[in-house]
Amino acid sequence: MSSVTVQRARARPLELARAVAAWAWLAGLVALSTVVRYGLGRRTIAPWIFVDELIYSELAKSFAERGELLVRDSQPGAGFGVVYPVLISPAYLLFDSVPSAYAAAKAINALLMSLAAVPAYLLARRVLSVPGALAAAVLSVALPSLLYAGTLMTENAFYPLFLTAVLLLVLALERPTPLRTAAFLGVVAVCYLTRVQGIVLLPVLLTAPVVLVALQRAPRRLWEYRWLYALPAAGLVALLALQAARGRSPFALLGAYRAATDASYNVREAADWLLWHVAELDLSLGVVPVAALLLLLAIPSRLRDGDLPFLAAAATLTAWIVVMVAVFASRHSLRVEERNMFYVAPLFAIALLLWVERGAPRPPLVAVPAALIAAVLPALVPFERLIGVSAVSDTFGLLAWWDVHHWGVALDRLWVAALLASLAAVALFLLVPVRAAPLLPALLLAFLVVTSEPVEERIRAASIGELFQGITRPERDWVDLEVGGDADVAALWSGRLDHRTIFENEFFSRSVGGVYTLGSPLPGALVETPLRPDDETGELLDPAGAPVRARYALVDETVPLAGTPVARDERKGMRVLRVDGELRLAYDVVGLYDDGWSGRSLTYRRYDCTGGTLVARLESDPKLFSTSQTAIARVAGETVARTRIPQLGTATMRVPLRSEDGDCIVRFTVTPTAVPGPEDRRALGTHFRVLDYRP
Repeated sequence: MSSVTVQRARARPLELARAVAAWAWLAGLVALSTVVRYGLGRRTIAPWIFVDELIYSELAKSFAERGELLVRDSQPGAGFGVVYPVLISPAYLLFDSVPSAYAAAKAINALLMSLAAVPAYLLARRVLSVPGALAAAVLSVALPSLLYAGTLMTENAFYPLFLTAVLLLVLALERPTPLRTAAFLGVVAVCYLTRVQGIVLLPVLLTAPVVLVALQRAPRRLWEYRWLYALPAAGLVALLALQAARGRSPFALLGAYRAATDASYNVREAADWLLWHVAELDLSLGVVPVAALLLLLAIPSRLRDGDLPFLAAAATLTAWIVVMVAVFASRHSLRVEERNMFYVAPLFAIALLLWVERGAPRPPLVAVPAALIAAVLPALVPFERLIGVSAVSDTFGLLAWWDVHHWGVALDRLWVAALLASLAAVALFLLVPVRAAPLLPALLLAFLVVTSEPVEERIRAASIGELFQGITRPERDWVDLEVGGDADVAALWSGRLDHRTIFENEFFSRSVGGVYTLGSPLPGALVETPLRPDDETGELLDPAGAPVRARYALVDETVPLAGTPVARDERKGMRVLRVDGELRLAYDVVGLYDDGWSGRSLTYRRYDCTGGTLVARLESDPKLFSTSQTAIARVAGETVARTRIPQLGTATMRVPLRSEDGDCIVRFTVTPTAVPGPEDRRALGTHFRVLDYRP
């Protein structure tokens, strides 16, 4: 075969590829990404980022059912985005079964995340060829952070909207007309309504022109961007006037992030967290894209004029987002919040591709420092402090290094491994021949795919663990299946079991409505009603002293709620009772600790009782008692039962009950008692394993 024939054979696939329109490649990429993301999202079997996923599912449910955005029938307050729950609400409109709606919502997530490829492509086309822009689109949907498509979180909607805002910002920097500026501000408003973090785009708009004219070395051109200052200023004045007319503080616009304005910040701590956020972002991107962006910013004169608006936008956006996230984290979350920064990752990928298409320039005086900065930063990450459970939800870039630790590298030595890997990466950046420079974006794609695997594994494990903590029935919507999705089921939390027994059941069953507490509040600061029992009747009363009415109640077995059992989650100790009226305790016990131990005395009172038998099973502990104990039961001052509790084994008492003014009351006395030790100074009697009433 001649060399000409070989060359033609090699060129034919390229010709076929070029014959396919760019929009077709882009549509295919979105479709493929959607299928892959949905498939991975299906492996996430339950919500695991609480209470965020619960909030957005409840908002979506209420919007689908009533056209209102409510959580537990109440307004959730400022700070929760309205765009995302509206986007996923069709899932809850189309499917009555919540597990099916949950799957459909993740399909919507997969599409939303994958649509980020479109603005990423259009943004890249401002500076890159069609193949380069398509490569940027591929990298934009290959990020590990797209695994958030398996969660009901605002990231799914914010990511494509953010890239759309960046595209419009670059267009406004290229030609700052009123129309382009207004279009950018409109998308900023949608970003803000999706996620309050979108407000960071406003200072970006004000500073990006300054960065651009600095790169152009033409400060007088700043006047051309007057519309970029005038329109936002006018909008801000109108917004502040509206807030004043409503009698609200301007800081109310920050929603849930308003707390950040009330806190004091330590400059040194904020600086440390800023360094760690920059370093972790660099590490999560594989180092080389950061080196490429730094290098391009240092050689604006060697680039085309059309490249500079993109570089100005990329640099300004990254700076503002990282600073905002890091300062907030230094006071409020105390972890690297990559989840709030990954949106800028495509900008670095485009910068790398731009560097390749401009001939991979590497002037030593700037290339070497840029490469060294990018290489050294990962070594400054305090791995031993940041690697942990919280990283699973917020810092995907560390999870692969967690695996490296499991391979045998000590946490306090991970920085060495990170430094060696980073030096190897920048060595390629500095030494690869120009004709082989396209290899670097391909290696970046491989890096993103490889580092996605440990992220997906931990997300799946987290979802399985969270579900197991809340539900062990095979049917996640077991409450709905037993009583119907339109039933009225009050969720009652005693504080004794895991809070996820409430959260997971509330998430998966439409019938679970009002949430009530008997002890400490549930985590998450959502709307809930504390209840207290009426001493005379056992009725559970709200803070206003009114009884609570419901047809069914979801409650753990430690709460003696009156009602007829209709369903159980045996392993979790949860049950659904038909109460058909007011929530009321069947009986009350005074003198029993949460761990089942009594003191010297214990009083059992059964409400609305005409008689029967109380069976009590008692158990001692040979580590506390050297002899057997004696338990006595008295009714109306008369001893009706007595038993010996052995050191090992259990004793059973059968106590005959009789009504006293409508209630049956038993008073137990246990002797002797014992104090466990210096860390537990309770005088313990016996362990009441069972208190079983038999009519």
